[in-house]
Amino acid sequence: MSTHSQFWRDPAVPFIEARGVEDGRKVCYSRHSHQSFSIGAITAGRSTYLNGEGCHQIEAGTVVMMNPGAVHACNPIADQPWSYCMLYVDTPWLAQLQNAQALFQPFTCTHTRQAEIFEGVVSLYAVLTDAWRTAEQKSQAAIAFFTDLHQRLETLAPATSEANHKLERAAAFIREHCTDTLKLEDICRAADLSASYLIRAFRQQYGLTPHGYLIDQRIQFARAQLRRGQLIADVALQAGFADQAHLQRAFKQHLAATPGHYRGQARSR
Repeated sequence: MSTHSQFWRDPAVPFIEARGVEDGRKVCYSRHSHQSFSIGAITAGRSTYLNGEGCHQIEAGTVVMMNPGAVHACNPIADQPWSYCMLYVDTPWLAQLQNAQALFQPFTCTHTRQAEIFEGVVSLYAVLTDAWRTAEQKSQAAIAFFTDLHQRLETLAPATSEANHKLERAAAFIREHCTDTLKLEDICRAADLSASYLIRAFRQQYGLTPHGYLIDQRIQFARAQLRRGQLIADVALQAGFADQAHLQRAFKQHLAATPGHYRGQARSR
């Protein structure tokens, strides 16, 4: 089992997952996204931080935030040590805290150095991973923190520009059929777009090529199955990968952890 990275989750607190990384030099990511809202605190050192079109160097005391679907990556700078803790929060649960309509409101900022938010992330992580705390205490701590976060940070106004419905159709088709054997022409046909336009415009819209988006969706599917304790070889085939080795490579690039390490920490810590 890895000693530089630990996952925490508990079936009694199903809306949140946590991860602590003690040595970020051993945990490197490719560009990826999450279905959940992600927030993390850099607890030591410095790293690069990519979120959408922005790329920054961040350091201890910084909190990073990734809205659902935001393409991002954090990686070490010239092998400098750094550490962090992350929280992954189910979007519907968070949306209910934000507003009565239960529609998630994306946050405008991608990172902040507000000390209260930093201390809040670190404190909530400590509560969640404390084996002596009850599920009710952990749930209440999460509610208190994210309620305060919504009050401290601005959220995005509803988009007013006309949506590219064909690109949305392409993304929806990939999500719906991500575990199938998809070819580029299948996606083009579903969206009624040429291959050259689809690849160029899709990356502008979603930050990934159609193929990259497909792999990202498969990883998210595999992650959900591994949380349920399913066998890695079975998950690889269910998710649409050629074999376990293919899943292993893609999973490590996207989550900076092997499927075995992720699956092996399915119980609360």
